[in-house]
Amino acid sequence: MAAPRHVPLSPTEDSNTYRSPDVVPSSWVNRRPGDLESFQPSGGSMGHQGPDQGYALRLCRGFREQLHIGEHEHLSDVERGCVQIALKRASIFGRAPVVHDLEMAYRVWGFLDPAADGALVAERARLFEGLAESHHYADLRRLVAIVPESTLEMSPSDLEEKYLADWSSLLELT
Repeated sequence: MAAPRHVPLSPTEDSNTYRSPDVVPSSWVNRRPGDLESFQPSGGSMGHQGPDQGYALRLCRGFREQLHIGEHEHLSDVERGCVQIALKRASIFGRAPVVHDLEMAYRVWGFLDPAADGALVAERARLFEGLAESHHYADLRRLVAIVPESTLEMSPSDLEEKYLADWSSLLELT
């Protein structure tokens, strides 16, 4: 640490100057057993990675009073499916989930529409059935794949307009 100018220095004492270390350590290399050798894995059943994904579960609580869930639908199934769709949207933009991601997931399936089309309600009741159970993971991945990236890249207002005009154009139903 340098001394202030008003502190006298002894003329016989060596001044503190920088000296290189005797041995220069080599650069760090990724060799630990648990480290990934490349990018985060993706594809297949890996889902969509992103930071702070658990926050989407917290955002669900704010929508519970607004949802229009059918007689044969369960809140836990709806939340699990829509959270995964919201996480897909957040990962497209490389960020944590925000309220608009979840809003768009609910809107594209008509859960925010009190007068949703009967065909959409029938289709979503079939697709969302049992998703809250962990052994329905493959069904959950299929549900998320039905919502294309082009739909998720839209702004919330554009998605709402397109939903009102033709909801089926937002999904890849076969």
